[in-house]
Amino acid sequence: MRANARKLRYILSVTSGNVNLSKSLCLLMTLPSDTYFKKGVNIKVFIEHMKKIFILTDLMYSGQHLHFEDFIRDANIEGVEFTYEPEYWNLHTYDWESYDALYCIIDHRDGYEDNPEFVEQLHRRIALMKQNGFRFILARPWESAENVSDSKFYNLLQNIDYTKWFGDTTWFWYWMRRQHRNSTMECDHSNKPYQYLYLNKFPRAHRLELWNQLHEKQLLDRSLTSFIGLKSPVRLNAEYELPGVDPNNYPFRGKDQDIYKKPYEHTSCSLISETNDNDKIFITEKLWKPIICQHFFIVHGNHLYLQKIKELGFKTFGNYFDESYDLERDPALRIKKIVKLIEDLKDFNWQDAYLSSQKLRQHNYNTFWNDQMYQNEVQKTVLKFLGIK
Repeated sequence: MRANARKLRYILSVTSGNVNLSKSLCLLMTLPSDTYFKKGVNIKVFIEHMKKIFILTDLMYSGQHLHFEDFIRDANIEGVEFTYEPEYWNLHTYDWESYDALYCIIDHRDGYEDNPEFVEQLHRRIALMKQNGFRFILARPWESAENVSDSKFYNLLQNIDYTKWFGDTTWFWYWMRRQHRNSTMECDHSNKPYQYLYLNKFPRAHRLELWNQLHEKQLLDRSLTSFIGLKSPVRLNAEYELPGVDPNNYPFRGKDQDIYKKPYEHTSCSLISETNDNDKIFITEKLWKPIICQHFFIVHGNHLYLQKIKELGFKTFGNYFDESYDLERDPALRIKKIVKLIEDLKDFNWQDAYLSSQKLRQHNYNTFWNDQMYQNEVQKTVLKFLGIK
């Protein structure tokens, strides 16, 4: 521990009869004794050190440092005091020796690696910070590891030790809570003229395969669908497109996390085709939107995706239809099982399902907004990329 980082945390354990109360106080003073006794009440004082961590939140000031800072704050890690600084040029104003640990976040954003001036500045800054004991975090939490596996940015950091921060399960949970925290999403599920809401944008191989198989079997005839990344784009019915968006020109960025409740009200189930279909769970807004709208969902995504969201505290719909597709590790067989499920649900009574699943769907909505459950998961992510146990 650095010599000047000596902020103390006093934990008071108070025992009286069968009652045990604990309270944490942050003080810079010392107490005259570590044990007190008065009128049958024992008070024991345990002295711990408040850990101080400094984070340069964007080495090149090229990314989303405010969101990085907010995400780490949401972790609310007990016993750690964070200092955030987004500007490299302000580093001289801090006493680095007063911190227990120093971190530097490098925004992983493709496009700059071909700029010689950027590369020269990046390497110079990394070298200086490495000499002063900084640890490095390469951050791209809005993406999965697979999506950027061929990024040329990695070549710039070949001789640097760093941890990686990808989206995994928490980034879009954070993002969607921020995006919709001031909105009330109350959907009327009494009228369902369509079966599925099935929205696609980028034509990834697994998405194309499921899309083609469902169309070959004519299983989407009574559904609201889109696939705007195709050579001949399939666009959502204009009545159900986001207000203010040209239905013939949906933007490729900036609107994916917005929610328009009408398509969720008029369809029975979200058919989610996630970003990846490998073994590494990556949860995007595609799941959180139907949960916020209290909509049924079937997920074409990673192996054990449903198992993971259950571990996070959410519930799925295994009591209503077959979810064994989630257990199928082979992506091609998983698609076949999903297609078979859609076939089996052709005459499913969705109206009765909505009536009997109100508590389940409300549970998922409440869990999404539960601060403690969300904080617990964000904390795991932060501790992982900081390397703190």
